[in-house]
Amino acid sequence: MSFVDVAVETTPIDGLLVFRLKQIGDERGTVREFYRGSVWEDDELRSKVDGPWAQVNITESKRGAIRGLHGEAMNKLVGIVSGQALGAYLDAREGSPTYGAVHTVPLEKGTQVFVPKGVCNGFQSVSDETQYLYCFDTEWRPGMPGVAYNPLSPDLGIEWPVPVDVDDPAQVSVKDRSAMVWTKA
Repeated sequence: MSFVDVAVETTPIDGLLVFRLKQIGDERGTVREFYRGSVWEDDELRSKVDGPWAQVNITESKRGAIRGLHGEAMNKLVGIVSGQALGAYLDAREGSPTYGAVHTVPLEKGTQVFVPKGVCNGFQSVSDETQYLYCFDTEWRPGMPGVAYNPLSPDLGIEWPVPVDVDDPAQVSVKDRSAMVWTKA
């Protein structure tokens, strides 16, 4: 039997946290916690999360597909259900001590990222199919405050692991490639 306990890592972006989930494995497979309320009872974590998750979405993405970079006015807990991806995060919060910072995280089962309000979230699927789970502390609604940036903006310096054909809508949506280009100030 194998056992891995939960671990929380800070990142170069203020408030962006990477979680390695508690998991127990045996001959049958693995039981992995996705969410445990008591982990969030820590004072530092509680100060960043306003309340319980109000909406949960799963996307299914083919190899090479990029989704994001979107920074809505909601906290997110994101992770992989199956497959693998490269998560990309941009601190787009004006006035943040880490404004403009970009951080990438290899995502696989057992890794989650807490994305604070206003930090842009995106990913590229590196498996034949990746299921990516989003938990939101506020229900998404059309017109809600937020920002979006083109995930291919050169100034971001993101090295997407799968080559990108910008004209292929199966890799980058028209909406995402038409979003504002991030430029360093």
